[in-house]
Amino acid sequence: MKKLCVFASGAGSNAENLIRYFKERKTAEVALVVTNRRDAGIVELAKGLGVEVLVCDRESFNNPSGLTQKLHEKKIEFIVLAGFLWLIPECMVKAFPDKIVNIHPALLPLYGGKGMFGMHVHEAVVKAGEKESGITIHYVNSRYDDGRILLQKKFSLEPGETPNSLALKIRSLEHQYFPPLVESLVI
Repeated sequence: MKKLCVFASGAGSNAENLIRYFKERKTAEVALVVTNRRDAGIVELAKGLGVEVLVCDRESFNNPSGLTQKLHEKKIEFIVLAGFLWLIPECMVKAFPDKIVNIHPALLPLYGGKGMFGMHVHEAVVKAGEKESGITIHYVNSRYDDGRILLQKKFSLEPGETPNSLALKIRSLEHQYFPPLVESLVI
């Protein structure tokens, strides 16, 4: 069974969805959650689901003998970013080539990059008057939201769409498509 690590910085709905999805399968398991915030909602959530949590500071995160080495020691084979806000360092990208994926709440290359996460993305999409939005699942490289796209799913925005209504539609797509795509990459 493949060992996955999920990186998350916030409440953790996608991380929780991944943990629950793989608990029901024999293909992989979420063996570790890494967060950069001690107070992130995912911390208690993951612990409650029986998954080890590691809170990582910036120095350890960026140091090849820090987090990257710990992931190898724990025999992690694949990394999934689920609302993680730090840029992945080059040393980690090289240590896990084509083994790190991210989900973005917009149709990249639009509305990607530093600072474009969560409601910031939804507000920008609505403000720009976009006719459609969706999700992008992509490999991770050493630049924000720049890796090779694996999957995009889109839908039309309704008249009067708000950032909150858009967020609900995006979350539904994320929960539907992210776990099966990750599973297809690790089996």
